[in-house]
Amino acid sequence: MQSENRSSEIDINEQTSLSTPRAQGTGTSKDSDTSNQDSTNRVLGIFTAAKRDGRPINVSAPMVRYSKLPFRLVAREYGTDIAYTPMILAHEFIRSQIARDSDFTTSPLERQPTSDGRQHALIAQFASSDPVELARAAEIIAPWVDGVDLNCGCPQSWAMKEGIGCSLMSNPDLVVEMVRAARKRLNPLQSVSVKIRIHKDLSETIAWVKTVQEAGVTYITVHGRTRSQRSSTPPDYEAIRQLRQHIHVPVVANGDAYTLADVHKIAKLTEADGVMAARGILENPAMFAGHDVTPAECVHRLLGYCMRCPMPFPLVLHHVSEMTARMPGMNKKEKRRLMECQDLLDLVDYVETSWGAYDLVHISDHKGP
Repeated sequence: MQSENRSSEIDINEQTSLSTPRAQGTGTSKDSDTSNQDSTNRVLGIFTAAKRDGRPINVSAPMVRYSKLPFRLVAREYGTDIAYTPMILAHEFIRSQIARDSDFTTSPLERQPTSDGRQHALIAQFASSDPVELARAAEIIAPWVDGVDLNCGCPQSWAMKEGIGCSLMSNPDLVVEMVRAARKRLNPLQSVSVKIRIHKDLSETIAWVKTVQEAGVTYITVHGRTRSQRSSTPPDYEAIRQLRQHIHVPVVANGDAYTLADVHKIAKLTEADGVMAARGILENPAMFAGHDVTPAECVHRLLGYCMRCPMPFPLVLHHVSEMTARMPGMNKKEKRRLMECQDLLDLVDYVETSWGAYDLVHISDHKGP
């Protein structure tokens, strides 16, 4: 269901990167830490509230390069309950200030309720094979997030060589160590979760989750494909449903969610507590609000956030290219015109010419779907 959204103006200029101990115009990092006193209450509270409303929670996936602050802020306004950072390499994050500044920027806004009272959470996802490194990374980022997630599902060959991602699906005992190490460094009320893929032999995955959930994970996200399966292979929702029977914490199902109808279908087929979208929400950040095609306002709002929270222009252009691909009037000629944009102002001019002007200065908070 689509809805009009109106509220008071917000200021997102109070951005925080980890190179500074405070957000502009806000309190110190100690003040930020106090906001985390109910973090797991927030994360689990989101699951509880959604269950009470008879719906799955809506989760925006960790996407390398693309799950940056401007994108997360837009997704938050269109029904996303929990948003992930891009996957961050823990060993780089703890050693390099440059890596920290590149990998993570936030704003107090993205963890505040929207004007309808709906809660939102931010999860930082790390890739690691070392309990000490993961624990240190979790400790550094803790004041600015609601939880930390361990990537156990990246299928790329470089990740396998590094012993991270899917390689951890063959070493549940190491994952247990890492989960426990991260848990010790976080506020007891913050979440620790894992994101996995399935084995060819589902009994291996069942044994894996039974072991890992005892380490104290808050919830588990299951991508319904094996490491070797491409996105062209349909996800195995039945496998997720079977796993759900063996997991006593909330489960988020991942794989081929492109519309709100898909979300409800996947939740029904898997009996999961939530559904994560990746390619679907990249193409349409308003999908959780019931929009089957990206609304023009959503594109305008992304550009507004990019003006206030800068990110590399090629990433902005890619976002807009994905978001506008199925919008009215976007043919091959218009696609070429779009890709000829040289900078953000050029892109704003193109979007306003194509879909009308929008106030990019006064960005209003949405009520959500």
